[in-house]
Amino acid sequence: MTFRVLFLITFVSLISIKTYTLTIKPKIMKFELPALPYAPEALEPVISANTISFHYGKHHQAYVNNLNNLIVGTRFENADLDEIVMKADGGIFNNGAQVWNHTFYWEGLGAKNSVPTGKLLEKINASFGTFENFKEVFADSAVKVFGSGWAWLVEDNEGNLKIVQTSNAGNPMRDGLKPLFTCDVWEHAYYLDFQNRRPDYVKAFWGIVNWKKVEERLG
Repeated sequence: MTFRVLFLITFVSLISIKTYTLTIKPKIMKFELPALPYAPEALEPVISANTISFHYGKHHQAYVNNLNNLIVGTRFENADLDEIVMKADGGIFNNGAQVWNHTFYWEGLGAKNSVPTGKLLEKINASFGTFENFKEVFADSAVKVFGSGWAWLVEDNEGNLKIVQTSNAGNPMRDGLKPLFTCDVWEHAYYLDFQNRRPDYVKAFWGIVNWKKVEERLG
């Protein structure tokens, strides 16, 4: 009798343990917020550490979190970020593209008053006449983005450089263009430092562009 009771208790215990372990499913985060390639204060006085704390630490992080939640159970659950940008729509595209755009934006910054050289400068001169003229055209495009969006320097399939605008989470890869450089003109990118003065933000922005990184992106 004692043996029978002990056997039943052991059997029930094993079932309980097995059931418990099967219900534990660790949450795997597909995407993570990439580390900045510089200290939070490195872009001052153009972009303050305070702006970095909100723009990177909260907005960019929120896009990563949203994307991880949205892709569960969809065909994008195991997709890389480029595939999501190129093929997704709705919330998955919006958050995925914003993760891509912001990462690309941060990586293109970090230098102090650098200028393009070599092949990049040659291409800029070929497409826009001079670097100064390019800056004027690009700044005008960035300032005139209606509402929230991005201004981009891109390379087309023939190797020509162009300036394009996208709204909201838009990305020029969807139009067959290769992004080289971007300026974020969503208000959260500059409002803490420049309030509603977008032209002042864009003017100051040139002082922190990492042109060496931009050149590395050329085809």
